[in-house]
Amino acid sequence: MLLSAGLPSAHRLDEYLQAARLAVDPNRVEIALDLTPGVAIAQEIVTAIDRDANGSIADDEARAFADDVLHAISLDLDGVPLHLSLVDSAVPAIDTVLRGDGGVHIRAVAAIPVAGEGRHRLRFRNHYRADIGVYLANTLVPASDRVAVVAQRRNVDQRDLVVDYNLRGEPATRVRQGLPVGVAGALVVALQVWWRRRYRESA
Repeated sequence: MLLSAGLPSAHRLDEYLQAARLAVDPNRVEIALDLTPGVAIAQEIVTAIDRDANGSIADDEARAFADDVLHAISLDLDGVPLHLSLVDSAVPAIDTVLRGDGGVHIRAVAAIPVAGEGRHRLRFRNHYRADIGVYLANTLVPASDRVAVVAQRRNVDQRDLVVDYNLRGEPATRVRQGLPVGVAGALVVALQVWWRRRYRESA
């Protein structure tokens, strides 16, 4: 389940929607990122992914693109930088991207060093393609009942998200409350469909 998800206003066809979802656990942070370009810039994004310009996206091209995106994202806990490692990435067919009907999905994880009980502050910053980016950033309800999110703060454009949470010492865990991650992802897909519909109505 998303905590305090926000909806963007209608955006232009030349903008790049980047929706991030953070899952905070005692020993790691997982980030799911969906990047959906508007029709007017879709070819530019495809060119950045399809580096050999052969009209298809190879696995190594998808990984290289995902690495570029992750290099533009910073994550720190209590001021200490965390290293994001790519878990997987998926790119739809090129014609799907060019129609504005799909985007890139990236999943990454960062290990958290041993953290003591009490209040902690996680900061997420997305610097990728700030020239055309439109951003969303939200936190999922934690799977572990050792973690309790107490506050989220975003800057105006949602490129920066600060999550304050309490870490308890009990090792008990439970299934993630509310909607599972897959359903939360479906909400983001629905948001992207809404965004494209608004595009078409305003075009």
